[in-house]
Amino acid sequence: MTEMSRITTQKGRLDKVAAQLFPNYSRSQIKQWLLAGNILVNGATAKPKYQVKSGDLLELDRPSVQSISVEPENIPLDIVYEDDDVLVVNKPQGMVVHPAPGHPEHTLVNALLYHCPLSTINGEYRPGIVHRIDKDTSGLLMVAKNDLAHRSLAAQLKNKTNIREYTALVHGKIKPDKGKIDAPLGRSPKDRKKQAVVADGRHAVTYFEVLRRYRDYTLVKCILETGRTHQIRVHMKYIGYPLVGDPIYGPSKTIKGKGQFLHAGKLGFEHPVTHEKMVFEVPLPSIFSKILNVLDKNNTV
Repeated sequence: MTEMSRITTQKGRLDKVAAQLFPNYSRSQIKQWLLAGNILVNGATAKPKYQVKSGDLLELDRPSVQSISVEPENIPLDIVYEDDDVLVVNKPQGMVVHPAPGHPEHTLVNALLYHCPLSTINGEYRPGIVHRIDKDTSGLLMVAKNDLAHRSLAAQLKNKTNIREYTALVHGKIKPDKGKIDAPLGRSPKDRKKQAVVADGRHAVTYFEVLRRYRDYTLVKCILETGRTHQIRVHMKYIGYPLVGDPIYGPSKTIKGKGQFLHAGKLGFEHPVTHEKMVFEVPLPSIFSKILNVLDKNNTV
């Protein structure tokens, strides 16, 4: 369904003005539609911070909403830690974190709902989910079992006080032992389904440290300061070292696996009730370890 409205006397940022012109929708929904390309200005996509001008024509192509029912499912979980407030789970590669239209079942949330009560802050589709990792990324996630815990854990993410360390195998041989990637991320102007480094994107910082060099690859530790969508995958590609196995941002000629070789192996946070400093680590999944064993034998520097 398409709705249209023309700018007359309104002034300011597009996202704010659009929320005024289309009052039936929340500002957050308007912004999501802007980023997804569902709102056009004079027939073209525009950034949320675009300053509207008199005469601009706004077209809202409201996508149809697919209703889904989120049901508990008896799916085994690799629980690393659990108490009355929080749960730390080791998500396997290939599992989607939460339901969405087109993928309403067999997600981590479906499994968690069967296992225990969850916080309600993120709504029906993302109960308990404080942060996410991609479907084909394995590793640790912290889950909130009540709203008090959720607010605390979310605040720690915002204040950058927790620990999130990843292990990644990338194409190419990185020369410096350490580095910092400070490059803003947003939707790619060439492909709206991808993320990219863009001048007006959201602040994003990744630190990396070389763990092992091979003839054609490098094993690195990546530490997140921010947590943007596909951050490590896009940042490593941006500096010329895309992740091995990455079906979206990597080269077509790569080591075959079940997606990108990226593992969230270390997670730390302050317990929301006891305030104890908690740090958890899990080993690489077997497919990742096997590839490293092969490289150790055949492809070392």
